[in-house]
Amino acid sequence: MTLNFYKYQATGNDFVMIDNRSQLFDKNDTKLVAALCDRRFGIGADGLILLENSSNYDFEMVYFNADGHQSSMCGNGGRSIVAFAKHLGIIQNSTRFLAVDGPHEARVKNTTIDLKMQSVSEIHSASDYVTLNTGSPHYVAFKSEIDALDMKKEGSQIRNSSFFKDEGINVNFVSKLRQNTFGIRTYERGVEDETLSCGTGATAAAIAMHFMKKSSSDNIVLETKGGALHVSFHYADGVYSNVWLSGAANLVFQGVFSLNIESNEY
Repeated sequence: MTLNFYKYQATGNDFVMIDNRSQLFDKNDTKLVAALCDRRFGIGADGLILLENSSNYDFEMVYFNADGHQSSMCGNGGRSIVAFAKHLGIIQNSTRFLAVDGPHEARVKNTTIDLKMQSVSEIHSASDYVTLNTGSPHYVAFKSEIDALDMKKEGSQIRNSSFFKDEGINVNFVSKLRQNTFGIRTYERGVEDETLSCGTGATAAAIAMHFMKKSSSDNIVLETKGGALHVSFHYADGVYSNVWLSGAANLVFQGVFSLNIESNEY
């Protein structure tokens, strides 16, 4: 048996994309998802995304972390599935689709995908960091320099600390590069390592920088290891609304993966 797949990347955050409108892919097979995401024995990706039919929207996005388990919203994954939906001819230059955190709007401008994120009204502030949920939970700390950080070590310690051990948390360290432009590095739960980019993390960082008064702008650039992401929002009465995440998303390649279902080997 074989499985047709597409590989997408959005500022270095990469995904195995599968058209599952026929419902042939077993969403409960965590071993298969992990095998497909494995970078040595599989296709290799930070996550796997299924595109499925939806009765009220153009399509539905079902997201899995690289460990094989379904997870919370992925911003770069959301931008990638919009590019995938256009490639399949499901949409043209705009869409409304359903994800685990609710409905999203998106716009396609050549290789740039603008994705509307959920509003944020609750931010928890500690002495040297903030936590907030932008579709996924995020820890954001401001540092003067982030290039020399051991992200796997420091990110893992925070992600697995007693404060966040129940559901885990994604960890972001942010430094100021220029006015309204920040560098960001992210450790993602489920991947359990640093990724080149994280869309919900960039969104969380932009809102956090405004909240922490590191920027007064409502349009912020995040320089990830995989490229630039732009986040814009409207702030009023303690609520960040009309939040948009923008950046490139591209098809890398497509192919066929061989499955040996009887022996449960992939």
